[in-house]
Amino acid sequence: MSANLAALLYLVAGALFIMALRGLSSPASSRQGNMFGMVGMTIAVLTTLALAKPVGVLPWLLIVGGLGIGAVIGGITAKRIPMTAMPQLVAAFHSLVGLAAVFVAAAAYYAPDAFGIATDGVIHAQSRIEMALGAAIGAITFTGSVIAFLKLDGRMSGSPILLPGRHVINIALGLALLAAIVMFFQTPAEIWFWAIVVISFILGFLLIVPIGGADMPVVVSMLNSYSGWAAAGIGFTLANTALIITGALVGSSGAILSYIMCKGMNRSFFSVILGGFGGESAGPAAKGESKPVKQGSADDAAFMMKNAETVIIVPGYGMAVAQAQHALREMADHLKKSGVTVKYAIHPVAGRMPGHMNVLLAEANVPYDEVFELEDINSEFAQADIAFVIGANDVTNPAAKEDPASPIYGMPVLEVWKAKTVMFIKRGMSSGYAGIDNGLFWRDNTLMLFGDAKKMTEEINKAMG
Repeated sequence: MSANLAALLYLVAGALFIMALRGLSSPASSRQGNMFGMVGMTIAVLTTLALAKPVGVLPWLLIVGGLGIGAVIGGITAKRIPMTAMPQLVAAFHSLVGLAAVFVAAAAYYAPDAFGIATDGVIHAQSRIEMALGAAIGAITFTGSVIAFLKLDGRMSGSPILLPGRHVINIALGLALLAAIVMFFQTPAEIWFWAIVVISFILGFLLIVPIGGADMPVVVSMLNSYSGWAAAGIGFTLANTALIITGALVGSSGAILSYIMCKGMNRSFFSVILGGFGGESAGPAAKGESKPVKQGSADDAAFMMKNAETVIIVPGYGMAVAQAQHALREMADHLKKSGVTVKYAIHPVAGRMPGHMNVLLAEANVPYDEVFELEDINSEFAQADIAFVIGANDVTNPAAKEDPASPIYGMPVLEVWKAKTVMFIKRGMSSGYAGIDNGLFWRDNTLMLFGDAKKMTEEINKAMG
């Protein structure tokens, strides 16, 4: 394949990746966006193979074998993984991208002639920089993503693990990493390459460990950005235009999404990038108030909602865990048949991954025009008869607006308490993922519906019968 044809095909692949991101920005066009991405990646992979022209049977067996094993593992994982485990799966995938960047950098270091980045056995200066940055970002992404996976999957405590003098340690490691990169640029000795990798592995671990579980949606988005920049750095080493374009798209889109998530959680973007945030704010749960709450039944909820004019549904992680989205849509259908206006309110960080709730509602065939983001729906709660909260806790906490001493003060939340009645489905009175109590439970206009989100919603549906 000629270089000109390859450049054209890579350009087409890059355009398809951009169209994929555009399609994924809306549930209505997400399937088309996924298709664009798959076609673009297929073109990029086939073009790369055509350019490489592997010689002999063994290289082709290794390539085809690697693609086949990866495809089988990916297909089985995609079929088996529940939506509730999607955040940790994404974190795990990010770790693999980071580790791949480290492996490619190591391969390029030990076989520079095969990569065309050396003259007389000496690696080119610019290639050393690309290699060092790709390996460093990849190593940070790997260990950081592993810690994020363990926290999200419950294999490690979601509480912040605060090391004494962690900021000083991180600064010292950052300076040591910078020094190792400079030394590797000047003298490409083996010790400096592995010093970069080892320091980056440690730094990735220390950056994510202090972050509290409530901040994990931002971390997942941030690590997504890191994995993209790692891929872009290695793309320069491989002189692969498609990898550079893809990495830059993932890195920049992940950074933009991280900024949006930070804004949605009232966090500083730069404190996220530097790591160590969340430890000071995501404290332990406060002791629950002793005063009683209003408790209702499925029959109460069904009667009140059928006689309402407007019901705004607020889904959260509890809905995802219970897989209640289909029962919820059935309930909305009952209400609409009774002439009730139904809308869904989505918080930017509802669940544990951006877009988590949107995907679940789309899976249940909820009409897209009934789903609204926080900034579009918040002003309507004051006119709503009922705010039906199913599994969302921290994103509906009035402390974010009313308690300056609260760890989440200033965080944009769905102002459900302004509705005439708030119905809150919850298993018990435990705190949310941020580790703080929700004063909404004890308000006079709140009706607590204790139980499993799916079972309670199904009982409401029967009562509406």
